[in-house]
Amino acid sequence: MKVVHYLNQFFAGLGAEEAARHEPIRLEGPQGPGKGLVAAGLQVDITLACGDDYFGEHETEALGWLLDRLSDEAPDVLICGPAFGSGRYGYACGVLGREAARRGYAVVTAMTQDNPGVIAAEGAAYIVPTTSNVAGMRAALPTIADLATRLANGETIGSPEEEGYLPRGLRRNEIVERTAAARAVELLLAKIGGETRTEVAPSAGRVTPAPKVADISAATIALVTESGCVPLGNPDRLPTRHSNVWLRYRLDGVGSLGSDGYESVHAGFDTTAANVDPNRLVPLDAMRELERENAVGGLYEELFTTSGVDTPVAVAATFGCEMAEVLVSAGVRAVILTGT
Repeated sequence: MKVVHYLNQFFAGLGAEEAARHEPIRLEGPQGPGKGLVAAGLQVDITLACGDDYFGEHETEALGWLLDRLSDEAPDVLICGPAFGSGRYGYACGVLGREAARRGYAVVTAMTQDNPGVIAAEGAAYIVPTTSNVAGMRAALPTIADLATRLANGETIGSPEEEGYLPRGLRRNEIVERTAAARAVELLLAKIGGETRTEVAPSAGRVTPAPKVADISAATIALVTESGCVPLGNPDRLPTRHSNVWLRYRLDGVGSLGSDGYESVHAGFDTTAANVDPNRLVPLDAMRELERENAVGGLYEELFTTSGVDTPVAVAATFGCEMAEVLVSAGVRAVILTGT
């Protein structure tokens, strides 16, 4: 059995943040967590490593180099991480795991369920859930080693519920006693009778809509956006993707968002037209007009902004709760939330 292990610069022993732009490198034998895999019974032959920032800033080049090394080594299994709660590291593990699996390699990685690497992997790799930090290393490595060994040996892997890995978004056909037609009719009759049922449980939570604003002409309205709209030059360094922060900017005396003062730093879409007129992202000019017409009670004094691409749902939900707490305390009655 031949095993290749992917690590970031820190766990490979290349350095901490000062080495985050380290180019991809091939190392002999186990490094860092790889030694824990060896202790768990899995020999690591080759370690591939790359700086987190280098991978993020040079994804095409880094990924190409890493995939070429996999082709050279032809491993029976590739292990990435564990990345725990690290977004940059997890993203690299997810992308490399996805592309390696699509080329026929068995891949196991590990990270928290809300790590952006889970989305990046697109169900191609097996992902072992971990704690958010290295405190869970000792518990994660034996599970990774066991799953990797079984995959390398060509064994059949059971369901996520049976094996403990994260759901991959795949569905397997199973033999059931009643046909789909009979079950569908049963669900339809239940719905007609006032009971809504489903065989596929929804994964997202439900939020009860707030009651409508009784008098919008007396209400304070806030502008909130996930379009990455920030002052020109991005002075507070809002991340362009998988953001871990939201920012707030004063709107006092600002009548319109001009291209000389604002821009979008959001990744994942062409910002050209938006940056010509940032009001397309955040309709401040229209809100000021409504204020002058007394159509609304007033505009809240700050703009809340973040970038939405690759942000885990759990992180986005936290942003929402934090923003809502501020706005409710300030007496804001409604929000215009713009996306991309």
